[in-house]
Formats: sequence, C-alpha cells, structure tokens
Amino acid sequence: MVIAIASGKGGTGKTTVATSLASVLGPNGRLLDCDVEEPNCHIFMNPELDTSVAVNLPVPVVDMEKCSLCGKCGEVCRFSAIVLIGDEVLTFPEMCHGCGGCSLLCPEKAIAEGSRLLGVVETGYSGAVEFVQGRLRVGEAMSPPLIKAVKEKIDPEKINILDAPPGASCPVITTVKGADFILMVTEPTPFGLHDLRIAVEAVSVLGAAMGVILNRSDIGTGDVERYCKERSLPLLMKIPHDRTIAEGYARGELLIDAAPQYRERFVDLSAHIAELVRQPGESYVEAAS
Repeated sequence: MVIAIASGKGGTGKTTVATSLASVLGPNGRLLDCDVEEPNCHIFMNPELDTSVAVNLPVPVVDMEKCSLCGKCGEVCRFSAIVLIGDEVLTFPEMCHGCGGCSLLCPEKAIAEGSRLLGVVETGYSGAVEFVQGRLRVGEAMSPPLIKAVKEKIDPEKINILDAPPGASCPVITTVKGADFILMVTEPTPFGLHDLRIAVEAVSVLGAAMGVILNRSDIGTGDVERYCKERSLPLLMKIPHDRTIAEGYARGELLIDAAPQYRERFVDLSAHIAELVRQPGESYVEAAS
C-alpha cells in the first residue's frame, strides 16, 4: 500500500505525522521523503544511510556542424529550452524537462543527449524502518524528476509512506499520483482551510481515497471540520496544541516518543487507512482528540 501524506500549506505537521506513522509500522513500513527541496524526515528518524545515487536529467547538446538550422527543435520544445536565433541554436539546460523531443525530431540527428545533475537519492534504515530520501541540488528548480526517482524505491510488499512537499503544485501531484490513500494534514485556521480546499481540489481528480488529520485542533475555528463534513472527508485524528509535543518536536523527537500515548493511536490510524482503501466511500466521522 502507498500512503501519501500531504498538506495545502507548510507547517501543519505533515512530517510529524509521516514519521510517526512510518515508525509504528516497523519492518512492514518504508518511509520515502519526497519533499526533495527541503527533506527533513531524517531529523526525526535518524537513519543510517548506506547508499547515495546521483540522479541526472537528459539535456540537449547540439552539433552545429550537422545542424541545418531548420528550427524543428525549437518548435517542439514547450519550455523554450532550445531555440534557433539567426544562425545559432541556443540551449538553456535549466529550462529543459528532459523529454527528448528535440533529438527525436531533428532531421539531421544533430542533437545528442547530455546530462544535468538534479540531486541524489539516499537510502538506509531507521531501526527496522526502511528509509529513502531525495536531496535536490542547490540552485536546481526541477524537482519532479527527482521525486519520480525517489518513488522508484517504493516496495510493493510493504506499506510505503510518502512525505509530500507542501502546497498543490507539480511536485505534490508527482508525489501523490498513484497513491492508494492521500492523508491531508491541516490546522483549524483560515489559512489552513483555504489551502486545504485547494489541495483537495487538486488531488481529488486522481481518484484516491482521502482522509484528514487536524493538528493543533484546539485552536482556531470549527470551519475545517464543517468543510470535512460537507466534502464527506473522514476526519481520522485530532492532535491538540500540546506543549509536550511541541517540546519534543524542538528536540527532534518523534511525536510517538514525546507523547507515548499516541503510539497506539497511530497503530489504529494505519489500520483505519487500510480499511478505507479496501472499502472506500466512508463519509465524515468525528475523530477524538
């Protein structure tokens, strides 16, 4: 099973939930940190990393001696990563998405594929839990190909927890696409509700079952809970604004270690998600704090 942990905005507790959920799964779990621009699951999991593999993106390299200046390469590129200007073909590797269309359609076969380093995929263990993370190269803006490389490490024999980037843009969609369940983590504030609405609308077209965790549930308003009722989104857990949890977070501790009473609740959460995947369609349910 693949469970993607997402949120409409940063700072809602997405990584807190992802790391605790993966930890209670033990050897049956695999945690994949797909927030490659700012991976931080390792802070809480303290994994022993034993492999690091570079991930590259193919980019065009033009042989001007073969080029006939037909301009077909620039016509096919939707991102203007290769353009014909006068009697020169200019390439902009930072804008290339690596589709290979320019080299495929070049009638003179004047375009070869070079490569651009995107980042690395690192793997290891945190106790019995298998751990995978991607780290985007500093200055690189193209994160989806690296996220796909992280997702290649999904183990179909295990419960895979994907910690998605915040928001509802391409990196998020790349992460949650193909997941069996999308768990949204939000907070009961106007910003939390606004961004939750956007994220739910964005990922709902993927057809995966969804549920919500309400973090810092005892602050703000009840608008998020009303929204969940309106959308028939199961509210699977409420986590109050607890000083003990906050202090543990500041020390880099897992929620289930800082507040051990939550360990059993996360075990129940994993079982509840598995049931929702098997029998989708559960409407809003009132979660206990």
